[in-house]
Amino acid sequence: MSDSERTEAADRARAVWSAGDFDAIAQRIKAVGEDTVARVGIGEADLVLDVGCGSGNTTIPAALVGADVTGLDITPRLLDDGRRNAADARVEIEWVEGDAQELPFAEESFDIVLSTFGCMFAPDHGAAAAEIARVLRPGGRIGVAAWDPAGAIGGFFRTLAAHGPPPPEGFQPPPLWGVPDHVRELFADTGVEPRFEQAAAHFRFDSLEQAISEYETNFGPVVTLKAALEPEGRWDAAHDALVDYFGGVNTADDDGCEFEADYLLTLGGKPS
Repeated sequence: MSDSERTEAADRARAVWSAGDFDAIAQRIKAVGEDTVARVGIGEADLVLDVGCGSGNTTIPAALVGADVTGLDITPRLLDDGRRNAADARVEIEWVEGDAQELPFAEESFDIVLSTFGCMFAPDHGAAAAEIARVLRPGGRIGVAAWDPAGAIGGFFRTLAAHGPPPPEGFQPPPLWGVPDHVRELFADTGVEPRFEQAAAHFRFDSLEQAISEYETNFGPVVTLKAALEPEGRWDAAHDALVDYFGGVNTADDDGCEFEADYLLTLGGKPS
């Protein structure tokens, strides 16, 4: 990826994740960050980096167990949300604006590198993995959560993609980070030895209509797609596809909307 392509991708990412209110969506998956911190085994005095930290779903739980935590994200608005959430939780965190593909830190700076549905959105998966490995100390550990492409959220992204513009050349779908073979290839020759655990996030909405409305209002990729398609009269078809999709995965036995979303947790790390 050239410098101009990387700059364009970064600008596009900031615009997408600034749209809507991602923190409202993130609150629904807070348990994933807490579980990741527990599975990685973060403790007091660990130097921790959270890549693509968003509004702090994993950053804050890591700080709550006493770690020295830095959260990095490409979108200033999400960092502002993180600062607010950290203040509410009464923890100190260093918040840094930056690109997962070019981390602004020295080699071997961190004991632990985390990313919960964050680095998976970097356009160049290989560059993001190489940067995670570069800043991780020998003996350090990683914890990377990514949606399984065969799971509910993976299907949700495919539904969106079917109504969006063609992806740029060389595009790698974010949920590929949820495929063990892909992740093994990403970390090959980086010194990081990954291992994998399967997990699932639980989503519950009061109704199918609430689920659709929340994503249309708050989730940046849907908000920006709607803004692009609506003036052309093409949003209704995308909306109907989302209604059909969520209706298909809904397992609620009442009027609500409920589903499990599988994800892959990449653990392991760099040998001493």
